[in-house]
Amino acid sequence: MKITFLGAGSTVFVRNLIGDCMQVEALQGTEFALYDIDAERLKQSLRVLEGIREKLGAKATFTCHCGVAKRKDAMRGASFVINAVQIGGYEPTFKSDFSTPNKYDLRQTIGDTVGVGGIIRALRTIPVLEDFTRDMAEVCPDALFLNYTNPMAILSGYLQRYTPIKTVGLCHSVQVCSKNLMTRLHMEDYMEGRRETIFGINHMAWLVDIRDKDGNDLYPEIKRRIEAHEYEDDCGDLVRFDYIRRLGYYCTESSTHQAEYNPFYIKRNYPELLERYRIPLDDYIRRAHRNIDRWNDAYDALLRDPEPPARSREYASRIIEAMVTNVPYRIHGNVLNTGNLIDELPTEACVEVPILVDGMGLHPCKMGALPLQCAAMCRGRINMELLTIKAARTHSREDVYRAAMFDPHTAAELSIDDIRSVIDDLLADQQYMLPEYK
Repeated sequence: MKITFLGAGSTVFVRNLIGDCMQVEALQGTEFALYDIDAERLKQSLRVLEGIREKLGAKATFTCHCGVAKRKDAMRGASFVINAVQIGGYEPTFKSDFSTPNKYDLRQTIGDTVGVGGIIRALRTIPVLEDFTRDMAEVCPDALFLNYTNPMAILSGYLQRYTPIKTVGLCHSVQVCSKNLMTRLHMEDYMEGRRETIFGINHMAWLVDIRDKDGNDLYPEIKRRIEAHEYEDDCGDLVRFDYIRRLGYYCTESSTHQAEYNPFYIKRNYPELLERYRIPLDDYIRRAHRNIDRWNDAYDALLRDPEPPARSREYASRIIEAMVTNVPYRIHGNVLNTGNLIDELPTEACVEVPILVDGMGLHPCKMGALPLQCAAMCRGRINMELLTIKAARTHSREDVYRAAMFDPHTAAELSIDDIRSVIDDLLADQQYMLPEYK
């Protein structure tokens, strides 16, 4: 079998996902085709994987494919294609995602999923993913495309609506959602055997039910501890705790992300909210800069210690194993809301729901209704996501404006005229990465 990894210069992520696969008995003998446009990073990933293979005694082969001209070779005959590309580099592209909106006092924390940062990231990424899927249709039409790239709902929703390739979007926030909540509220004694129900949209799937091993509802105790302030102020989760107070439920992605997903917490007229909820503005830029500065030391450490980590929480190897062995496994994934998997959300929306995986493929679960307030939070984001998808199809500047107009945080901070201006500036800044928007 052949598994292709697009964006294989992401060495740590490659180490985790392919390291997972090399630990699966049913996947021994697999060819892993590594693709990237950065030859040096590709070489580094290969060296790390070779060390892990030797340590595990795994039966695996690696081939490297660098540059667009080699992409079809990387994909040819693959059964699974894992996508983890990031389109645009730290400078000037990622910096522009933040510096341009900052001129309008429009502040972001991560800027990779929502807001004007998420919109421009989607518009520069979709053309590349379309190229990938055109190649796949030619050289591996039956392969499953496992998408890890953000903005998850926009990209996966676009691929599922407008390309012939089988696609599922994968994140890792569901796997740690209730664990993080329990740990931060010092409820570790309740973790063993707990049962949970989580669904919604990517980065905003809701923990609608959580029970202990005996079936007792844990939300009353969770809410009591939050009201009694039985947590540390520096726990990094004050926005999501406020969701529990105001909305009644916790959700999957971090408070740093959640702060920019709604109109409530980052507000120029209420600067005190940043301190109250410990909101780190421009956090993505700081992380990127730190990772770049520390990469050489991190790479040297990976080479010195090729010991593979325990099988990670990522779903990729679990999906592949379930499909190869026909032993069912349940994941959470991002798929279209076909058949009203979630009742109150649009059919065209990309939703995050439990999915049963077996030898016949992926079988999304119908979940019913979200609590109305949680559905309302999701719909605010879905409006922006669907309009961004439309803009990527039409290449209409007006459609890009409308996507930004219906982003909850952007609309709460800027006038319509300023929204149009910041979009004009971003399209001009990144025209080298984009088709023409007229």
